[in-house]
Amino acid sequence: MSRLIPSRLVLCCCACALFALPALAQEPPGLEPLPPPEIEEIEEPQITIIQRDDSTVTEYRLHGKLYMVKVTPNHGTPYYLIDREGKGQMVRDDSAPTLSVPMWVIKNW
Repeated sequence: MSRLIPSRLVLCCCACALFALPALAQEPPGLEPLPPPEIEEIEEPQITIIQRDDSTVTEYRLHGKLYMVKVTPNHGTPYYLIDREGKGQMVRDDSAPTLSVPMWVIKNW
């Protein structure tokens, strides 16, 4: 008879658990579901590549405004012209201590 008591106890616990599951799955009254998170769309820059005889010029625009130009000569190292103040005056950036945008290649594929 001692063997029947633990099996009845296990059966009783299983039955209670099955009846309690639907109650646990319901939301408590008075709570409202959270609204979905707002995802801000990030506008990508418009890139225009101009091929010239002695170099390649890459223009970067955001909202139609030119903010950076990359000049890649056929023979030599590329350099950047950047509009730091937003006034339309491009300044050559050779020093690069205060770069506002990372301009190195991490990975190509």
